[in-house]
Parts: sequence; structure tokens; C-alpha cells
Amino acid sequence: MALNILCCVKRVPMTGGRIVLTADEQAIETRHLGFTISPHEECGVEEAVRLIEANGGSSTVLTLGPPEAEEQLRDCMALGIDRAIHLLAEDEFDGQATARAIVAAIEAERAAGTEYEIVFFGNESADAGNFQVGIRVAHALGWPCVTGVKAVALEDGGLRLEQEVPGGRDVYRVPLPAVVTVKEGLNLPRYPSVPGRLRAKKKPVESSTPERGAQGVAKARLVVPVDEGSQTEVLGRGADAAPAVVELLERVGVLG
Repeated sequence: MALNILCCVKRVPMTGGRIVLTADEQAIETRHLGFTISPHEECGVEEAVRLIEANGGSSTVLTLGPPEAEEQLRDCMALGIDRAIHLLAEDEFDGQATARAIVAAIEAERAAGTEYEIVFFGNESADAGNFQVGIRVAHALGWPCVTGVKAVALEDGGLRLEQEVPGGRDVYRVPLPAVVTVKEGLNLPRYPSVPGRLRAKKKPVESSTPERGAQGVAKARLVVPVDEGSQTEVLGRGADAAPAVVELLERVGVLG
């Protein structure tokens, strides 16, 4: 069964280092930060590539972001994605406006003759973590949606999806087309090869500028959480520390 798969990704700052805000507290200071896509989205891209390798078809990656986000699109194509769609936006869109722009892009693709069977999202982005864009897109399209997915398989013309829950996994079977939001751990994403990066430079990136429309959420300011640090208390040395350890365990409720 040949497939047409769309992967939606977002350019986000690498969060391994110290986060510093701009003076107006409206954005992250990115002069000394690198950029990437979210770990969940990396797994979505990898899953799309694997499904196309196994079943045939075509894959597309889409992002909404500034011109610099083409770097992330090329990275995805270096992993095996066939083409890219770049929705150019200098300013941050909220979840509602982002979903609206993606739905418009999918409908434009449909009008041009491209029908997608699967649309992959990361479960949430690494920066805003709103958890809502994939669900909004599915609702607007009238497609089934399963979130937090940790296993994907084609089965009887549809999808078999597994979602981790306490004590086991829930299994969902949904018809196509469908929207799936995936979590890190779904697979082990590959690294782009040098030949892959060279091929990615020649693959097409189609750009357009979506209408932002009304924003459902207004940003007041950003706040970096206070680093509380950690403390160490020496209770004693050797056997002399035993009474203090017992007292501490009683205080925190471990001992009755």
C-alpha cells in the first residue's frame, strides 16, 4: 500500500544550555543558541521514512517559521523525506493560528492533487509545549486523531497505534486518513549521512506566506523558572549517623 505522508515540525532552540530572555521578555535570546526540531518530531520524521521505505509512496515535511527554518527542512530531507513545504512566518503563531495555516496548506495540496493518508506531529513542541496543534488540525479536517503514540503499524488498510498508559498500553485501530502525534521513544532516529545531505540540497522546498488571522492567545511575557539548586546535608559519619538517618526517615514519612 503506497502512502503519502506529511510530517509537521517546528524550529526550536536547542535547550541543553542556559536560556536567556531578551530585554523585553518577549523572546529567547538566540544569538548563542543552535536550532533543531523537537525530539518527538524527529521520531515522526523517522517513522515516515520507514513507512515509505517499506510500502512505497512519498513523504513531505512542513514547517511554519522564519526563513532560517529551511535549515530544519533540509535536515529532514537529508534523512529521507522527499520534499518540503515552508510556511513563512517571522512572528510566532499561537496553536490556533498554526493549525489554521497547516489545514490551509493541506487543502491546497489536495486541490493540487496530493492526498495525504497520514499526518505526523510531535506530541508537543520542545519550546511552547502546547499539545494542541495536531488535535486542532484533525478536528478541522474531520480525521481521527491519536496522541502520545509509541508504536505505529499498517493493518487492514488502516493504522494500529499503541499509546503507553500506567500498567501497559492502549491499542487504537483507526481508518485512513488520520492524524498521529508521536512521542520520543517510538523509534531510534537515524543520523543524516553526507550523501543524504548532498541529496537534500537538490530536493524542492515550496514556500508561501500564510495569513495569520486572529490570535486566540496573547503572549504577555516570558519567564525563566527560578533555579532552586540542590542542597546536601551531612548527617554524620559511620555508625554515629544512624540515629539522624532514622529521624530523617520518620520526618519524611518513610517510617511509621
